[in-house]
Amino acid sequence: MNNRVRGLLDSLLKFDTTSRESNLELIDFIQKYLASFGIETQLFHDQTGAKANLFARIGPAGNGGVMLSGHTDVVPVDGQRWAYPAFALTEHQGRYYGRGTADMKGFLACVLAAVPGFIAQPLRMPLYLAFSYDEEVGCLGVRSLVEHLKASAERPAMCIVGEPTGMQPVYGHKGKLAMRCHVKGHACHSAYAPLGVNAIAYAAKLVNKLSELGEALSEQQDSRFDPSFSTLQVGTLCGGTALNIVPQDCQFDFEIRHLPDSQVDSVVSELQQYAEEKLLPEMKLRAQDCDISFQPLSGYPGLLTDPQSDFAQWLAQWCGSGAFSTVAFGTEGGLFDEAGVATLVCGPGSMEQGHKPDEFVSIEQLESCIFMLDNLCAWMKA
Repeated sequence: MNNRVRGLLDSLLKFDTTSRESNLELIDFIQKYLASFGIETQLFHDQTGAKANLFARIGPAGNGGVMLSGHTDVVPVDGQRWAYPAFALTEHQGRYYGRGTADMKGFLACVLAAVPGFIAQPLRMPLYLAFSYDEEVGCLGVRSLVEHLKASAERPAMCIVGEPTGMQPVYGHKGKLAMRCHVKGHACHSAYAPLGVNAIAYAAKLVNKLSELGEALSEQQDSRFDPSFSTLQVGTLCGGTALNIVPQDCQFDFEIRHLPDSQVDSVVSELQQYAEEKLLPEMKLRAQDCDISFQPLSGYPGLLTDPQSDFAQWLAQWCGSGAFSTVAFGTEGGLFDEAGVATLVCGPGSMEQGHKPDEFVSIEQLESCIFMLDNLCAWMKA
């Protein structure tokens, strides 16, 4: 195994970059590492200054080239029972254990380990590195970097997002829209329940409406995806304060995982129309201060890249596999694709291990990733 990969992964795992935490210590480590090779970096901070995206270029300036993209944040370990330290590298039976080994610091370590190879020879096009924050909470952080790409005269033509795919090339995934609905009713003593407006009861009506809309979504099928249709589900619901009080407030969160070419705005519009035209008039007959509001939480577009494109065929050569497929989870790839950068997904490890206790990536998978990056480097050679 490449000792540089192991050492870099060991360093990256020691930074607790759970999405609720800052990633600046990790970003500073990567900045200094790249600076040791004479590579300049740009940072795009969040509004608090506690997190940042990193963007760098290797090779000549100009339009075109390839971008290697990965996120620096990881999911929490709270409540999980780990046999190995979560924020340290443990090697056992051909695997590296630790939070983020698969999702996706293993890929970041491989990319950083490959930097000397890209530096050692003249490249005929630029290689970009794009490392983001807050991917795990809805692909939120990368958007400032995407806006930079849209406005830049020097934009990569192709992007490989290194999410864990078992080093198999992926050309598509679904998009996601997450929303919160807040129902404000009117409280009173439960003995006089008809005088109040039960926020939970009206939230339940909205949830039932969502079930109907979800069934309608399933009518559009695409066998390239699993499940083969857009899905809609309510994930959380909370409301009320005591059994003998008609609940004044209730809120629930729902998400739509939609096919790349489907329109989900109509689903939200229909739900809002039902709330405004059917439910609110009933509620306001008893209390004028009743309300139903909707708040977007997060969302990202789907990805659907032509697996017969030149880029796809090149990636198949670089990674040594033409077994293109789609994945159920989302990535930042759809945002890059919308910005005009053709995007595919291919990285070491499996999402079967991601987000779980004792997350791991096999050494063999990391070796396969280095193989892909070496092939990419040879292809980019001037």
